[in-house]
Amino acid sequence: MFLRQIKTEGLAHFSYILGDGGLAAVIDPRRDIGIYLDIARANGVRIAHIFETHRNEDLVSGARALADVTGATVYHGPNAAGKIPYAGTVTEGFSADIGTLTLKVLETPGHTDDSISIVILDDGYTDGAVGVFTGDALFVGDVGRTDFYPDRAEEVAGKLHDSLQKLLALGDQTILYPAHGAGSVCGSGMAAREFSTIGHERRNNPRLQIESREAFIAAKTAEHHYQPPYFRLMEQLNLSGAPACTAPASLQMLPLSALRQKAPRHLLDVRSVLAYLGGHIEGSQALPVSMIAAFGGWFLGRDDSIALIAESVEEAEVASRHLCRIGFDKIVGAALAPVGMAAGGEKLGAIPIVDAVEVAQRLENKQDWALLDVRSIDEFEAGHIAGARHCYAGDVLAACDGPVLPARVTVMCGSGARATLAASALKRCGQSGVDVFMGSYSAWTAEERPTKSSVA
Repeated sequence: MFLRQIKTEGLAHFSYILGDGGLAAVIDPRRDIGIYLDIARANGVRIAHIFETHRNEDLVSGARALADVTGATVYHGPNAAGKIPYAGTVTEGFSADIGTLTLKVLETPGHTDDSISIVILDDGYTDGAVGVFTGDALFVGDVGRTDFYPDRAEEVAGKLHDSLQKLLALGDQTILYPAHGAGSVCGSGMAAREFSTIGHERRNNPRLQIESREAFIAAKTAEHHYQPPYFRLMEQLNLSGAPACTAPASLQMLPLSALRQKAPRHLLDVRSVLAYLGGHIEGSQALPVSMIAAFGGWFLGRDDSIALIAESVEEAEVASRHLCRIGFDKIVGAALAPVGMAAGGEKLGAIPIVDAVEVAQRLENKQDWALLDVRSIDEFEAGHIAGARHCYAGDVLAACDGPVLPARVTVMCGSGARATLAASALKRCGQSGVDVFMGSYSAWTAEERPTKSSVA
């Protein structure tokens, strides 16, 4: 028997492959399916079952693609948002056998109406469940968000509460296998650990410490979560089923001039924040590889053509894979930077960096200047620089008709990364006088941060 967790960086997504007796099941596969085929081959098993714990909002499911290759049966929970032609509907009590193991379905709605969890039972272990795949119902240190049905907010929060009681009833010995870890947009309080048990969560998960169903509902409905526009795209693709990723094998590396001739809708610079700030092609959008999953879906459209600017071939390939996982396939090619940028006659730009001392001085004289804080509203309300304006980075990226700003703008966030994305978007949309407060709120709240008297 073996169980492997596959972590998808950027999305903080967990999928799993479990095998015994020559058969295997895959839980919540991602779109680039090669890893499951490789693991199955290495362990001498045939993938016979594929479970989707819920409709995914933040990534494209690989269930249809994996079933097409393996012939496996795909299972999805009841009450889906529409017909899922590639999957059969399973309800509570359904089970599938893999060697000495049995995978048994629990209906655990709340995060979505179709959410299920899959309990692992072992013929050789008679003292309850061995483990449970919880999807987005229960995480390590948090529980699923319940904001996808705003007109039924209290109802779905109550359903999640009841689903969590089902999971707790499996017993403290049960090992927890969630669909996401820390860094996912599907929850804000997840622990950095990637392992836990029902017993540990019962005693330590803050959301499981809430004493009553009514208090739980109140707490969940008071949460604030952002919903990038691409979530709707994920819903559509995951109902019909998407083919496997062809990236990065299909990615063309081109000279910058040839890339320009393809007239891409978006020119994405996937290098590091500091590399972009120091020098970039005018009109390009900063979107470092590590931030593609979190912010690409705020401004990219399903049919938009995309070109990449990267530091290396490897970086371009990783970026194309990240984009494919969230449904953006129309990548016309990639070029390397800084090679050829200046030599090719491209118009180059840079975004200045300012520090805490400079920001403090500007706060003394705000004439024709604004400090724009692009952290989440929860971060902003927990503490911000007096006089700062707020607009979330995703909203800045989403459209050029964002906040009306004066001629000079300093953009800040928690450290400077999201600020760079937002500053890049403002500049791309024609905003002049943009710079970035590098270090941002972390620098401002440092022990020796500048005060009025220290910069007078």
